[in-house]
Amino acid sequence: MSMKKWFLALFIVTLCISLAACSGDEKESNAEGSNGKVTLNLAALESAYGADMWKKIAKKYEASHENVDVKLTLEKNIEEVIRPKMQAGNYPDVMLLATGREQALTETLIKENGLENISDVLDMQVPGEDVKVKEKILEGFTDTLATNPYGDGEMYMAPMFYSPTGLFYNAGLFKEKGWEVPSNWDQMWKLGNKLGEGKSLFTYPIAGYFDTLLGSMLYASGGPDFYNSVMTYEDGIWMSDEATKVLETVGKLADYVHPNTVANANPKNFTKNQQLVLDNKALFMPNGTWVTGEMSEAPRADGFKWGMTSIPAFEQGGDRYAFTFFEQIWIPKKAEDKEAAKEFIAYMYSDEAASIFLEAGAVQPINGITDKLEGQKKEFYSIYEEEGALPAMGTFASTKPVPGVSIQETLYGQVDSVVSGDITVEEWQKNLEEASDKLRSALK
Repeated sequence: MSMKKWFLALFIVTLCISLAACSGDEKESNAEGSNGKVTLNLAALESAYGADMWKKIAKKYEASHENVDVKLTLEKNIEEVIRPKMQAGNYPDVMLLATGREQALTETLIKENGLENISDVLDMQVPGEDVKVKEKILEGFTDTLATNPYGDGEMYMAPMFYSPTGLFYNAGLFKEKGWEVPSNWDQMWKLGNKLGEGKSLFTYPIAGYFDTLLGSMLYASGGPDFYNSVMTYEDGIWMSDEATKVLETVGKLADYVHPNTVANANPKNFTKNQQLVLDNKALFMPNGTWVTGEMSEAPRADGFKWGMTSIPAFEQGGDRYAFTFFEQIWIPKKAEDKEAAKEFIAYMYSDEAASIFLEAGAVQPINGITDKLEGQKKEFYSIYEEEGALPAMGTFASTKPVPGVSIQETLYGQVDSVVSGDITVEEWQKNLEEASDKLRSALK
């Protein structure tokens, strides 16, 4: 998984290319060929996990499903490869492509009602196992707006590889100094106030990383119901006491941000901000478990050891959350063989498939998966059990296109301006309420 994915989640501009309206003269077919087999077309983003795991999955699946040939399209720029084919009427049967990417292909299909309802997959038996899919998936992963984008209780995207997020820091430094990791914001401010010259309390790679930070804060401020009200653009929600508490905390946090952060918060220099933590120049940064691999070759202070903690509570003993990011797998509504596609998705949750993915470093939200992890990765994924953090999940509800309005850009994209002092928290709050108002009337 790459940092770029998270940065680009900031700047999603709704791309309303009407895929549904495009057609072509030529069309690939999934019908049984001369060998009597069904060709299942799988298109997947080739992420940091690599392409080999999908090749192994295809081989294993074909071995247990002799009537199926799996045809793979694996690309790092999968949208650029698959979009022209879809515009010509050639849709893959299954796609592994999460929301939150620059080209917003998944979001485009969501807005155009171009995804197949796959709720029935949950009641399917996992191939080769005497268990249903819904019995394998961890609780809470199939009833979020990230899987049920219309908020109607129906699943259109199944959860795949997941990663807990939080604040990353140098656990070695905290041990050396005898510091306690803050559990609430008052403790954070006290720690920040006692830091000496050359050290700051906070940095962030780019403002896009506030998606998980703010998500966890919204949960902590008002609970799951409040969070869902924000995600569905409830009238006046950004002017509420709960939202004000979150936004004002970010405003106060701006006073503790390393002075070089905003200048480096871009795709070219983001690792310089991450390096601040490795050099003990900044204590905390929001990030995901992939950062350890991303910075594996970077120099670091003596005794450095990665640590991860959930987002501080707003009061002593208050609830703390760690936002969980996950990728999604789905079926285009215009897929040729939807039943074969659903069977393939059910296989994704088999022990066999999970083991193949795990070898590549991809962790699925499956019961018992953390027992198979080792070392620091096990520590990170045990944040919910060991630290008592609560999982936070979800995203903004899909709406009809509203020209010039992006709630993500307003919420996350304006963080740099708040930190630099170019806009006030009050102005940021007003902008959010205005964007939310426009999107609420566009809800499907």
